[in-house]
Amino acid sequence: MNPRPIVKLSHFLNSGNKLFQRGISTARQSYGAEGGRNSGRIFADYAIFKGKAALSVAPVLPSFSKTDSGYTKVDRRGVIMLTFRPAIGERKYDSEKKQLFALSVTEVGSFISLGPGDSCEFFHDPLMQSRDAGQVRKSLSIKPHTDGYFISLTVANNILKTNERLTVPVSTAEFAVMRAAFSFALPHIMGWAHSTNQVLDDNNVGRDSLKVHPQASSSSSEWDR
Repeated sequence: MNPRPIVKLSHFLNSGNKLFQRGISTARQSYGAEGGRNSGRIFADYAIFKGKAALSVAPVLPSFSKTDSGYTKVDRRGVIMLTFRPAIGERKYDSEKKQLFALSVTEVGSFISLGPGDSCEFFHDPLMQSRDAGQVRKSLSIKPHTDGYFISLTVANNILKTNERLTVPVSTAEFAVMRAAFSFALPHIMGWAHSTNQVLDDNNVGRDSLKVHPQASSSSSEWDR
């Protein structure tokens, strides 16, 4: 039997960590060699570690395709992916039991529009388009507390007969970072940033669209958990 994957806090802080290169955080971008810009992948999660669980967030960029007329279009909009990991010890978190929740662009809008004392809740059915629709239900709630918000994910899985709840208290400062980051990422996950860039460098549109804005891999889907 393979040992259960355990993530220590130090792993998150290690910039060379391979964990996120395989995880859902596919916020990546390829650059050309001109102008001294580096070519490669960029992984930039924002992680919050608390006593009972850890929460990391990152954008997943949209996928693009070429039309018969030569234009580039958005096939699927991106999301902001939230990953919850339960704590199994001091500064140790269990990646095997991680739970994912993908915020759509509209849900991102609800998130960043929250004011002091406001709350919101989102419901997802990951199996909605399959014969098992309704068997798995995910609920993400954001509720205020004295110094910030409680962000909670509840996953009821009738197939596995499980009901899990992970809650991360987020401070006012941490929530402000998330709000600013989500606001910055919004036009990118919509595909608007790419659409604007074509005015500046039309020669790269279409040719590099799939390279610059890769589709999230199957392992990066909320549907996996």
